Amino acid sequence: MDLHATKKRRIEHSDGSHSTHGTANGQTTLTSADLKSVKVHIARNMAPQDGQMLAGEMYKSSMFKLQLDELLAEVQPNYEKRMAPIEDTLRRLKAVIEQIPDREPVDAAEAEKELYKCYRTATPFKPANDVKYKLAYARPANINVVGSYALKTAVKTSGPISVDMAVTLPSSLFQEKDYLNYRYFHKRAYYLACLVAGINENKDCKFKTKFSYLNGNDIQPIVVVDPYEVTGSLQGGGADNLPSTRCEIRILPAISEEVFSCLKLLPDKNCVRPSKDSPGANSVPAPTPFYNATLKSESSVTPYLKLLHGASSFCGSYKEACVLGRIWLQQRGFCSSVLRGGFGHFEWAATSAVLLQGGGPRGQRLLSPGYSSYQLFKATLQFLASRDLVTNPLLFQAGEFSTQKLDVPTLYDGPRGMNILFKMTSWSYRLLRHEARTSLDMFQDVVTDNFEASFITKADDPLLRFDLLARVPILPKSLPLSTSADHESETMHFCQKLYHILNRGAGDRATLIHLSAPETGPWPVKAPSPSREGRTIILVGFLLSPIHAGRAVDHGPPAEARKEAAAFRKFWGEKAELRRFKDGSILESLVWSDKESTKPVFQQIVHYLLDRNFGPEIAKATSFIGDNFGGLLAIQGVSGTQTIARFQPIMEGINKLEKDIRGMEGLPLQLSQISATSPKLRYASIDPPLSNVRQGAAREPADVIILFEGSGRWPDNLSAIQKTKVAFLLKMAELLEESVEGVSARTGLENGDSSIRNTSFLDVTYKTGAAFRLRIHNEREQTLLERLLRDKSLDPWKRDEVILAQSEYKRTFTQSRLHTQALQVLCTRFAFLSPTIRLVKLWFTSHLLSQHISEELVELFVVHVFLQPYPWEAPSSVMTGFLRTLLWLSCWDWRLDSLIVDFSGEMKVSEVNAIKTRFEAWRKIDPGANRVVLFVTSDLDPEGLTWTQFGPSKVVAARMTALARSACTVVTQVGLDIDPEDLFIPSTTDYDFIIYLHSRFTIDKRGKKSSAKTDLFKNLQVQSGTDDSTDLIGYNPVELFLEELRTLYANNIIFFYNANGGTFIGGLWTPHTTSIRPWKVHLSHSTMPITVQNEDDENGRPPEEAQLIVNKTAILNEIGRLGGDMITRIEGRK
Repeated sequence: MDLHATKKRRIEHSDGSHSTHGTANGQTTLTSADLKSVKVHIARNMAPQDGQMLAGEMYKSSMFKLQLDELLAEVQPNYEKRMAPIEDTLRRLKAVIEQIPDREPVDAAEAEKELYKCYRTATPFKPANDVKYKLAYARPANINVVGSYALKTAVKTSGPISVDMAVTLPSSLFQEKDYLNYRYFHKRAYYLACLVAGINENKDCKFKTKFSYLNGNDIQPIVVVDPYEVTGSLQGGGADNLPSTRCEIRILPAISEEVFSCLKLLPDKNCVRPSKDSPGANSVPAPTPFYNATLKSESSVTPYLKLLHGASSFCGSYKEACVLGRIWLQQRGFCSSVLRGGFGHFEWAATSAVLLQGGGPRGQRLLSPGYSSYQLFKATLQFLASRDLVTNPLLFQAGEFSTQKLDVPTLYDGPRGMNILFKMTSWSYRLLRHEARTSLDMFQDVVTDNFEASFITKADDPLLRFDLLARVPILPKSLPLSTSADHESETMHFCQKLYHILNRGAGDRATLIHLSAPETGPWPVKAPSPSREGRTIILVGFLLSPIHAGRAVDHGPPAEARKEAAAFRKFWGEKAELRRFKDGSILESLVWSDKESTKPVFQQIVHYLLDRNFGPEIAKATSFIGDNFGGLLAIQGVSGTQTIARFQPIMEGINKLEKDIRGMEGLPLQLSQISATSPKLRYASIDPPLSNVRQGAAREPADVIILFEGSGRWPDNLSAIQKTKVAFLLKMAELLEESVEGVSARTGLENGDSSIRNTSFLDVTYKTGAAFRLRIHNEREQTLLERLLRDKSLDPWKRDEVILAQSEYKRTFTQSRLHTQALQVLCTRFAFLSPTIRLVKLWFTSHLLSQHISEELVELFVVHVFLQPYPWEAPSSVMTGFLRTLLWLSCWDWRLDSLIVDFSGEMKVSEVNAIKTRFEAWRKIDPGANRVVLFVTSDLDPEGLTWTQFGPSKVVAARMTALARSACTVVTQVGLDIDPEDLFIPSTTDYDFIIYLHSRFTIDKRGKKSSAKTDLFKNLQVQSGTDDSTDLIGYNPVELFLEELRTLYANNIIFFYNANGGTFIGGLWTPHTTSIRPWKVHLSHSTMPITVQNEDDENGRPPEEAQLIVNKTAILNEIGRLGGDMITRIEGRK
């Protein structure tokens, strides 16, 4: 097992087409070493007052500012060094295009046939065969490089750099009416095919060309030129003249602003006229805003290049703000593609440039040119989050133009005559605003800077982002007929209908619905369009409301509202029914099944809507992802309001216990307080008590602390206090059995080797099966322990015992109680916190780590993910909570960072800084992290040692991180086809030996009556688990066996075991045990002598020397004798 490796932070960008005016594809890599070097430099060279002066009010903090500076310096390429080779390639390509000969106007069909026959080049957007106009080619009016390359806002990529080259078509090719009915796009496509034919025919410089869609818009094909794929020589220089930096050049056709009137292309105009024979030909045609904006974008390339260049000159921090916006968008999966949000780098840059000029009240600027890059970035997010551009469009210098009500966001740029957000859909705009609001909440956090969550963490993985996923196939027979006059692809039309149906049907059950469709990649120039293989799958992501998602009954309009009631019945069909409720109201209603044996309510709704509106074939083929994680805990289909309902019997049991104790007469002192300290009583045990999921689970008693009223008659001696506790518990057991029917009370002893630690407990068992283990809390113990520690004459061994007793006292009687109370509150606040904790604990136990990492520590891991969920909101499903916890564990560098959990949400910066200072002090004292490996604190436990003082070790912590990384890798590789059970299969390849246990001693088998003959003797019944009496409460033979093994071999072997029903124990030899050592007596483990050959040296050592090596066979035989019938076999691996 390798120790914890250095973590790398990576900004990953998925491939795909981007903005109309230029972006770069690929991924940007940023390692943690870069960020850590900045932090080290700050800590050594900057005083606190310097940091305050540096940050001022322009950045969140001095550290945040320096991290931003380091990020910007890391992601921006060196244009002079890296981009210089690309310039030569662009010039050569420009020369090739200018040499392409003109083509005379020819009928459309004949022109396309000739082009394909002579050059094997298809027209990527073919007109109908009966069109009246002709197609021609003429030399471009001008050729310019545009986009992020020209503005120098590109970022480093591991893939090829994308450079946009705008080729302006001459105005002589077009007529006044060419803006109608796709005529311009037909001529544009033919012109593009001529460019491809000319580039491919050039003998001096041959490039590899292919067609692609610009931003996923199927009426805007473009040419992608790859200069790295060369079949000939470049100006006689061969491959030596290839650019050292890989790039791809996208040729974007464009036109001048004067070709078509801006008034003809306003969003409220129609440019796609119906044919004379089509229905509704005589009615007023509907507007075509998408078609109009697409055409207008062709003439806006140069105007927007001027706008963005002017903004960068007007505002010094504009370029850096655009880079930050680009990173933020890419980390959240947004780009300019229609199918991936329609809001990318160009839309961000154009929006910021417009807001630098106006957009505020009375035409004032919304953004100030004096803002820093971070302020400009944050203010743009604030605008996106706060203003709903669907209901309140922004019209910038639009004159008297007023847009009509459209279900799309509108940011109309009057001087350039285009809606910047025309490619956005309803669902992508809602997701953009949701992400913007979440990020603003991050920036409002004054305690933590959340820099990694803002710019480093990849937040677009649907398994981590959404609570429930549905894969809906598009079948050819199910495609609805489009009645829209505007341009709309088949996939987009299906998505529009699907979204509106699901959005209406989900109501308040889902806070957000998002649709994703696969993008079309490049295709060969011989084909007019990309080939379609297989059926298209639409991925629907839901953010669910924990309160409403599982509601079984929906209330519709009252019967008196006939219009609304009729619309309700029309939408829901046979599912709608009229019902009278207890308050006397008669309402249209929907009733869903909330039984655990059926599908979850929300899935029933989605399935019904798909079946009703798209047919049973699509509904049957739709699959859901997310709820299968809850199935591992037998809570599949349970709504958010029912996640802790299974713990209600044990919670009622502790209430009855408190009532019974308070009702007893005869105790010397009255009960002051009873506090729960067990995971069972804070909704955090893997198996809910009394749920009969596993018989053995009910046999583990729930820990409870009882506190009596103060009295001066308690002794001043720790040993005497422990004996007094025993007397109290004996009396309580007697009174409970006398006063409460059916109660069994047994007093037990613990910590028999110490007289100053708690030595007694009381097990109370009810008829219902509820079992509790009571311990008495006496506050005077803390004072006496502190008094002993101040005694300088105390022997060292005694001092160690006192320190151990004090830490155990704080953990058992103070921190456990506070931790349980805080977790009880959080589990009622976050509906899916309890099942997520249980599933994460199941993961730890499945991988044999639960014996080394305390349950409280695991709970703190999960609580941190819920209280600090950024860059997402708090999880609303088991899947997102579990996978985000694994992701955080895989990224947590516990060598350099502490974990701080703020239960109350009211920690101050000074308190956090004090904890960080304490952590740094521990690392200076113990740089090897041998004493304290994980430093985990909270506002309840600022010292950070309560749950980690005695473990885990570095080996276990490294194992935890490695397993979490492996799980995240599996999730990334498998994606939506993930089977949750695969993440819980333990690996035994890393263990040195395996001890296999007999099934009747494991927790799953104990408590079940054997079909064999009952043992005659009581002790055999107890050992085999066939005894039904309360003697088995708290009895776990495997745990006792492990405890003995750890006592005997603590310095030699590390044992791993699944405490939740494991069938084997894994063992690792410690490195110092397996090393060869000189002869020595009184070793702690069995050894055997070996002869070592020494080389000749000056020390005079003999050529042969006897040394010792561990006798693994003897030790394993000793373990086998200790285990007896509990062990079936021991298998040595290494």
